[in-house]
Order: sequence, then C-alpha cells, then structure tokens
Amino acid sequence: MKVRSPRLAVRAIVLQENRLLLVNAYPGGKSDLWCAPGGGVEPGQSLPDNLVREVHEETGLTITVGAPALVNEFHDPGSGFHQVDFYFHATVAAGRLAAEWTDPEGVVDQRRFVTRDEFAGLRVKPDSLGDVAWGTGGITYDPLELIVR
Repeated sequence: MKVRSPRLAVRAIVLQENRLLLVNAYPGGKSDLWCAPGGGVEPGQSLPDNLVREVHEETGLTITVGAPALVNEFHDPGSGFHQVDFYFHATVAAGRLAAEWTDPEGVVDQRRFVTRDEFAGLRVKPDSLGDVAWGTGGITYDPLELIVR
C-alpha cells in the first residue's frame, strides 16, 4: 500500500433554531450516512474561505464562520486513505435550503436541518458530532476513526 499524505477538509456546524444542518454525500441513496457540510481544502485559501465555498456548493447557503469546534481524523486501513477534518461553528448569513438546489459537484443530493431527537435516529459521522454541536465545551479532538460507508 502506498503511503499518502492526509487529505485536509473543513466542515460547518450550523445550528439554526436548535436544528443542525446535515448533508448526505452519497448520491443516489448509496449510503444512509449523514455528516456536516463541507469538503476538501484548496491550497492558497484560508480554512474559513474554503468552508464558505464548500457549504455554498453543497447547500446554497452563505455562512459566517465562527470558532473552531472539532478536529477529527478518519482513515481506511485497507486503502491508506486518511483525512483530517477541521470543524467550525457557523451561522447562516443568507439563503435557505431549497428543493431545486443542485450541488455543482454532484456529491450532495440531500440536505436538511434536524432536531436533536431526529439526529439520534440517524447514522452520522463523526461519532462526536452531536455532542460538539449541542455541547458547550471548547474544541474537541477525535483521533483516527475508521471510515465507514
């Protein structure tokens, strides 16, 4: 197996009316796994700038990026894939979730705000997302979670 550098990504923890914004990044129902919106970091752009771009692409929303909340790593031992996600608290500055929105990359085809009770019934990664989103603590670090599909 070839050793690769970790992929860097950013994700937004957006609470609106105590509902958390989640996306499903498995087009065509390939998986029931939900996560916070975001994506890969482009070199030469700040983490917040990358996050604003990614959230807009996936949801149509414009966000204001706040404080860091979580650093999460996950990997797939079989392929050598390793990703480090930087999560930031964020708020919606403009826009709304619209049924007609299409992710230009074709990755996200479902997005929604969920209550904490709805969240509890979903399959979500990372495992600490709910505690970080609805918690009051400082920044959290999750070391190497196994990737799931």
